[in-house]
Amino acid sequence: MLRKVVLMRRLLHVKGDVMCTLVLLVLFCVLLYTRQVVLSSGWGGPAWTLDIHSSTSSSRMLLGTRVTEVGQNSQKFPSESKWPPCKPQLKSRSRSRSRSRKVVPTGRSGLPLPTRPPFDFESYLRDKDNRRFKLLIDQPHKCHMGGAGGGRSYSPAAPYLLIAIKSTALDFDKRQVVRRTWGKEGHLQPGISIRTVFLLGIPRNHTILPLWDRLLEYESQTFRDILLWDFEDTFFNLTLKETHFLEWINSSCPHVTFIFKGDADVYVNVENILEMLRDRESKDDLFVGDIIVHAKPIRRRTSKYYVPESVYGGGLYPDYAGGGGFIMSGRLARRLSSACQQVELFPIDDVFLGMCLQLIGVKPLRHQGFRTFGIPRPSAAPHLQTFDPCFYRELMVVHSLSVPQIWLMWNLLHDSKLSCHNQTGPATRVFRWRGRMEETGEMDYAERNVFLSH
Repeated sequence: MLRKVVLMRRLLHVKGDVMCTLVLLVLFCVLLYTRQVVLSSGWGGPAWTLDIHSSTSSSRMLLGTRVTEVGQNSQKFPSESKWPPCKPQLKSRSRSRSRSRKVVPTGRSGLPLPTRPPFDFESYLRDKDNRRFKLLIDQPHKCHMGGAGGGRSYSPAAPYLLIAIKSTALDFDKRQVVRRTWGKEGHLQPGISIRTVFLLGIPRNHTILPLWDRLLEYESQTFRDILLWDFEDTFFNLTLKETHFLEWINSSCPHVTFIFKGDADVYVNVENILEMLRDRESKDDLFVGDIIVHAKPIRRRTSKYYVPESVYGGGLYPDYAGGGGFIMSGRLARRLSSACQQVELFPIDDVFLGMCLQLIGVKPLRHQGFRTFGIPRPSAAPHLQTFDPCFYRELMVVHSLSVPQIWLMWNLLHDSKLSCHNQTGPATRVFRWRGRMEETGEMDYAERNVFLSH
């Protein structure tokens, strides 16, 4: 009898433990289900999404990268008045909300502004046919050399090499370092004359640089190298700089032999470029640079180079040169001036120029000395320093350098004590390439190595 009583107690004790465990599991499942329902309905807090509705305006269809939030008049989200900064969310959540609610841009002060596209594509499409802007500051006598002989085939009243640098009103220090280093005007070699101009537009924000117009006026009077047009100086308006500069070449500098066009944050070995051009005729349609082939339009809305399909519907861009710096002959520049008037304006100037080259059937040549993406750090020896004058000595154009770095590299390369490869001698030795320029080689843009800027 006693044994039966003990056995019954044990069974009841075990059943109690099992029942307690089952109850706890049921409660846990209920909590998980409740949490899932709350999250899926959007009561959890932030409701950031992309405005991609078909009912929105055309500008939002083009500029659909603005991070947006739900209006405060919504009765379904009482806690959305204190949202945190934008954070990435699961794709399924953002997709479900974007289908069910219309959103409006946030204007709350104190929160970080969302990433916005660099250009208003709706305004661009509306105003892209406006291709003519007034030249406010001109240098009509820049290419009148007054007789620079030398027995060359080019006109004695024009420079052999014209250096054209894209700049902005705020970048006075960059223009100064170019004037005092590699962009210095004069006769670098007997019979080889060099002239320099800077290409500018009107600054969008006049408060950043007060009296910017006075600055450029005084700068033009002092250095006589400023070309200023009456359009806003924005990234996507660089195409206007391209077309207006080509028109200026055609009207004010038609007999120039060669042209280097690039950015103000590059270092250029002009001696190496002149050595490369030594055997080139002025009648050639020459275009040399860091050529990008098989490049696809970037559809990622947060990218600086984002272009929607409504602006360019093609799958690939034509071959084009990186805008950090390239060389073209004066004859080709005159042909491009006419061709670019027939091509529809495109917001990325490098690609636009590639379209113009494609129209006239000229294939740009890729040269390994043009490093418009910076210098690659060796993967096998990441500790090595790429800011080495002996390395820069062998190149032509290197992009993404600061003003002090350009000044330093210029002085290092022109130091008579510089010795490279266990050889002594001045840094201005004659430059020769071991091989010919790469005329037919192509490389997929997507497979290009990652270049490091300094």
